[in-house]
Amino acid sequence: MFILQVCGALNKAKIGYAIVGGYAVALHGAVRGTVDLDIVLDLSEKDYVASEKVFTGLGLQCRLPVSAKQVFRFRQEYIENRNLVAWSFFDPIRPANQMDVIITHDQSKMKVEILTIQGVKVRVASIPDLIKMKKDANRPQDLEDIAALRKLQKK
Repeated sequence: MFILQVCGALNKAKIGYAIVGGYAVALHGAVRGTVDLDIVLDLSEKDYVASEKVFTGLGLQCRLPVSAKQVFRFRQEYIENRNLVAWSFFDPIRPANQMDVIITHDQSKMKVEILTIQGVKVRVASIPDLIKMKKDANRPQDLEDIAALRKLQKK
């Protein structure tokens, strides 16, 4: 399972991360289909560089010709002037394995819940942090996710 491969490798490398996006919504208990895995990293050059090594070690390729150092160093430029919010990777052998590193947020400022799935610790952003991120994105699917997450909060 792709999510477990990614999380296991990030855990082994001791990289701060949190699952966000559709997978996180589903892991919290809302019914949600999604194609790609979205994560947020600690906002540090060290973690960006280390994560790039993890991703390439898993056979993933970056969609853009940029390195981790470039993404980290020019992050604000990419966000503000190029509307780039995600550093994307894909597996050319298994095209369903896709992931985005959301560069607009810092995992170290988020509350993380740790789930164990098939023996792998999976770090998932808290419901309040997911709701905040979804509000920031403000797409139709994000508004649906917010409603579902709020229902989960009431339980």
